[in-house]
Amino acid sequence: MVAERLTLAVGAIVVRDDALLMVKRGREPHAGLWSIPGGRVQPGEYLADAVKREVREETGLNVDVGDLIGILEVLGDEHFVIHDYGARPTDGREPVAADDAAEVRWVALGEVASLECTPRFVETLTAWGVLAETDQLS
Repeated sequence: MVAERLTLAVGAIVVRDDALLMVKRGREPHAGLWSIPGGRVQPGEYLADAVKREVREETGLNVDVGDLIGILEVLGDEHFVIHDYGARPTDGREPVAADDAAEVRWVALGEVASLECTPRFVETLTAWGVLAETDQLS
């Protein structure tokens, strides 16, 4: 199967107190699976601005965007090229699920692998050094 469309997307790797900000996807692709906040980049939008917008839309949190952590390609009906950035919350508010997030919560880094995550999520974050090798084994 050849993807019909190429889509530029972003994600936010937000870690606070050894916990990762995660959302349970409310829509396809991968509805019902856990991932990080993120989504499509709008035409004319800077990547960092897209990260801020997506985090705010899905969790209600405002973040400062840091360095690019990695790039992931996902092939399916669409060819997604996802740029994942480190980010940190700018206030002490708690996240609230909104937009296309069915649920949102802080997940201890050692517990991420126990969730039903999007394909290659745990392996990718482990390869990027966000999760420890031992986190996959639990």
